Amino acid sequence: MDNGTCAFTGHRNIIAAHKGSISELLSRAIAYAYGEGCRTFLSGGAVGFDTLAAREVIRFRIFHPDVRLVLVLPCINQDERWSARDRDAYAYILGAADEVSYVCDTYTDDCMKRRNMALASAADIMIAYVGRSASGAGQTVRMAESLGKRIYNLYPSLDK
Repeated sequence: MDNGTCAFTGHRNIIAAHKGSISELLSRAIAYAYGEGCRTFLSGGAVGFDTLAAREVIRFRIFHPDVRLVLVLPCINQDERWSARDRDAYAYILGAADEVSYVCDTYTDDCMKRRNMALASAADIMIAYVGRSASGAGQTVRMAESLGKRIYNLYPSLDK
């Protein structure tokens, strides 16, 4: 894979027991994807795992300037109902991204699903944090599976 793409998907809420280990495990997963040829990393920009993954890519990019962070967002105003803290974290990753694309201009009933499909379609490798399949992140993993993508779910490793 030359200049491959890695996408992230995961839950908005990270389990308290996972918070101490998730950043390190995510950092190792990013290094693995990089070793497999991924140079473009896609985040859906949601609260929780997406934001954490984007921040880890930003850190990784310090030592690997050939890495690109691309935010694939459902709509321009996705953060309008978020807390001030979450909006600040979102503003940080928006400012640090190499590219930002929006699936829709404004919120629609299917903009999240369309964003999820865009992530699944573009990925060569998907790094996930999914413990419940009945979720948007679970939907994204199923989409990636149906497209034959390689998926690495960090949740089971953290749940041990």
